[in-house]
Amino acid sequence: MKVVIFCGGMGLRLREHEEQIPKPMMPLGNRPLLWHVMRYYAHFGHNDFILCLGYKAQAIKEYFLSYNEALTNDFVLEKGGKDITLLRSDMGDWRISFVDTGLKANIGQRLKAVESYIDDDVFLANYADVLSNVHLPTLIDEFSERDVIAQMLAVQPHYTFHLIEADAAGMVERMRDVRNSGMYINGGYFVLRREIFDYIGDGEELVLEPFERLAEKHKLAAHRHNGFWTTMDTIKDKQILDEMYENGNRPWCVWETAEGERDR
Repeated sequence: MKVVIFCGGMGLRLREHEEQIPKPMMPLGNRPLLWHVMRYYAHFGHNDFILCLGYKAQAIKEYFLSYNEALTNDFVLEKGGKDITLLRSDMGDWRISFVDTGLKANIGQRLKAVESYIDDDVFLANYADVLSNVHLPTLIDEFSERDVIAQMLAVQPHYTFHLIEADAAGMVERMRDVRNSGMYINGGYFVLRREIFDYIGDGEELVLEPFERLAEKHKLAAHRHNGFWTTMDTIKDKQILDEMYENGNRPWCVWETAEGERDR
């Protein structure tokens, strides 16, 4: 099953750290954020990727063109360096299509731009800056059992802000932390049928007009995930993820532990 990853955004909230590299190339451990997203899918057997490129596409291309697995994996060197045997490989069987989808295109238009590269009836798609331990086979099986065209991951916000309920005079009646409100937001990790392209008009964003049309026809589903999910949107997000990685607390690295958390 092909995996479309949206890598073309400008990541304005991380701009201080992005003068030289795009957000998908922000380091997390000894590899970029994008690699972690791709490695997640490859762990579950989905290693045919389509990267929707835009902002600083050259940096992403150069990384993979010069990728040397020996620098990030254990290996045996023999014959004075003439023979190198990898003891572990992380992307030896990956197939990656690099597609320029425009500098300022939104997600819907980036997806439309790679339509001709997708020949599967069902395919996967995701943002390049979200990490989760959701059990992907469960997500796909659930989609297959439903008569829908699109399914997204629904997660509770991981950041803190307060919802305010006030009367007509502006007097506050109730305040709630959004994390305890029962609200869910779009967490990416899309499963899509090819029919999705029939619902995307010129200039339209994927999760706005197209998804609204699908919802009206009861063709849009959501998989609620209460396990780990996060995104690298801000400098604080990056600092938290860096600390988690260094401390060995890496729930998104399902290839290091179990096969991802099965939702209860």
